[in-house]
Amino acid sequence: MQENSRWHILDTSDDVAKAACQRILAAAEQAIAEQGIFKLVLAGGSAPEKTYRLLAKAQADWGKWFIYYGDERCLSEEHKNRNSVMATRTFLAHVAIPESQIFTIPAEFGPKLATEFYQNIVADALPFDMVLLGMGEDGHTASLFPGLQYNQDELVHAVHNSPKPPAERVTISARGLSTSHEVIFLIIGSNKEDAIKRWKSGENLPVACIQPETPIDIYTAGE
Repeated sequence: MQENSRWHILDTSDDVAKAACQRILAAAEQAIAEQGIFKLVLAGGSAPEKTYRLLAKAQADWGKWFIYYGDERCLSEEHKNRNSVMATRTFLAHVAIPESQIFTIPAEFGPKLATEFYQNIVADALPFDMVLLGMGEDGHTASLFPGLQYNQDELVHAVHNSPKPPAERVTISARGLSTSHEVIFLIIGSNKEDAIKRWKSGENLPVACIQPETPIDIYTAGE
């Protein structure tokens, strides 16, 4: 893994959420001061939910935020297991970010069409200001899974054989996720300890393929 990764070992998932929320708001304030907008990539999974709930209660210049998704499951538009549904319910429905600045992956149309659409969105957005990521107990991040082959030239991948259901997904590539001024991992749960050890030891896990030019910050809690 990157030698300049910074590990923040916290006591609880609440502590991780508070630290991440503060970091996101600070990044937004800086980006807006420097360039007038803030481009944030949201993570799915359970780890960021508490962070999103805190953001929903925060004060920010929401009209200058632009929202993207690291990955999405190919499910119906309102399916409860979609990352966009979770993020909307916990965060986006409660703040004044214009809908035209929320770039949902249209995964309901299947991986091929959704990937072609989102490839252009990502190309126009790069570099991101901040990317939020989680990690599975197998070392996957976004929908980049161990053992799967990805075209390294792509900014967005169509995934047809995910080892976790649903099999079909869309994900920003490691190259796309790494093209960001800041990358933050939120890792919650004792079931992730083995993957963390493997990552730290230099194993070629998908999380290790996220290599921005700036240091990665990893916030963890074992609860």
